[in-house]
Amino acid sequence: MPRSVHAKAACLRQVASPPVNARLALSFARAPDYVAKNPGPDEMNHDSYPDSYIRGILNTVKTIAMVGFSPKENRPSYFAFKYLSERGYRVIPVNPGQAGKTVLGHEIYGSLADIPEPVDMVDIFRASEHVLPVVKQALALTPKPQVIWMQLTIRNEEAAKLAEDAGLKVVMNRCPKIEYGRLSSEISWIGVNSRTLSSKRAQIYGKGVQRMGLNERGGTPREAAAATGPAQKSTPQGG
Repeated sequence: MPRSVHAKAACLRQVASPPVNARLALSFARAPDYVAKNPGPDEMNHDSYPDSYIRGILNTVKTIAMVGFSPKENRPSYFAFKYLSERGYRVIPVNPGQAGKTVLGHEIYGSLADIPEPVDMVDIFRASEHVLPVVKQALALTPKPQVIWMQLTIRNEEAAKLAEDAGLKVVMNRCPKIEYGRLSSEISWIGVNSRTLSSKRAQIYGKGVQRMGLNERGGTPREAAAATGPAQKSTPQGG
């Protein structure tokens, strides 16, 4: 075969097969959906949380400070407080106007700084414009909490960024009570679609209303932590 033909064939091969760097660039350009669905730690989508992210938080935390708690039995914060306490979490109510009082055997504290023990998560029942000071108080704690959780309808992007920059996980516009009920399939017992599918039967514990474990082993978050060997010492629940 003439040399000119060989040269022409080689040139065609180069055109048909781009360099390695070009192929890599092309492969990344074709994967925007993967990047969008799998954001890095600095790109958390606060409009749509993976179930694994929420489940991981609720399976890890044991002590929750509830800022903006109300002792009135018809208030959402009271429902969440009672529900989470019955699921094995130690929930510490925080309300400066109710400081020193007790509810269901738990003392109410005036601020996060007044709590005499470490907390894993700060659950905020305050309007969005009041969230930033609460997050700043949380970041001043030693040790810092692991999670900042803002309740339904509550969003504060500045506070979220401040917490995430300090290494904390953040959840906005969600209720841990509802998320626990959904991920454990408890709400399925009252005819609500939990949007979760599993071939495993959740463990039922307690009496009366159906109470189910959140983790795959079944049982309460505290039982799950004991089974996996918690990194931190858990304070016994009072009340």
